[in-house]
Amino acid sequence: MKSIAGIIPVMLTPFTEDNKIDYPGLGKLIDWYIANGADALFAVCQSSEMQFLSLEERVALAKFVVEHTRQRVPVIASGHISDGLDDQISELTAMAQTGIDALVLVTNHLDPKNEGTEVFKHHLDAILAALPPTMALGLYECPAPYRRLLSDEELMYCANSGRFRVLKDVSCDLPTVTRRVALVKETPMAIVNANAAIAWDAMLAGSKGFCGVFTNFHPDLYHWLYHHGAQHRDAAEPLSLFLSLSAVTETLGYPKNAKIFHQRIGTFSSTHCRVTADDVLKKYWGLGVILQQIADGAEWQRKQLAKK
Repeated sequence: MKSIAGIIPVMLTPFTEDNKIDYPGLGKLIDWYIANGADALFAVCQSSEMQFLSLEERVALAKFVVEHTRQRVPVIASGHISDGLDDQISELTAMAQTGIDALVLVTNHLDPKNEGTEVFKHHLDAILAALPPTMALGLYECPAPYRRLLSDEELMYCANSGRFRVLKDVSCDLPTVTRRVALVKETPMAIVNANAAIAWDAMLAGSKGFCGVFTNFHPDLYHWLYHHGAQHRDAAEPLSLFLSLSAVTETLGYPKNAKIFHQRIGTFSSTHCRVTADDVLKKYWGLGVILQQIADGAEWQRKQLAKK
């Protein structure tokens, strides 16, 4: 089983204007991620608008990412959107057959009504029994439909099974990340933080990379921070501030604002989203200027890092 660590972009799903998946655009997007420092790819996740994709689309999307990536980096995928146990087993079994390197389970669907650890374990055990025993797994504390953080007991229940390779940590809390890193130290599981505000400190505390939404804007900067920041603290500190402040823009119409960014750089042509029909450039005054400032600021950071 491959280890899953480093900079793991949460992939967008480009659509055509008539609401179909834009596969040529998706291919260019995959190449852009890899050229800009992705160590792995997280397909069919919330940023992919997975709650708005049919099961057929989710499976086809994962297969395409695997085939186009051609083993250049590991591919993980979720597509775990159902609450009913039978539906979960069906969708996860289908996703497990796409050739992905790890299948990611969403924690809130393992306990849909937030009833506690026993329900979580019941759902998890049933799913594990249904999946191929050699299928590497991951966990994702997806914030939709509600954010369900793992308890330490639940985390260790999964980590000690030997089947889990990664947790996308959405606690957004440095002490929690630090504690989790220590807890899973002797297991195959990697803790990968998803919050930009603590990204640098989490890396220093043992987070095995970064898996947040601004990997859709400048994954290369996160790559430098993770792989080289410890050797160049003088550059890492100001870079981490830029990354944190840029990521605040997530609240201004993501993922459509990320699609606008990619339309501007020519990755794909349409900004169509299933998550929102809003014209986010009109809804959020100044967003167009902010996106350009982020692009310009990222380029300035690259020039500074090139001197190191």
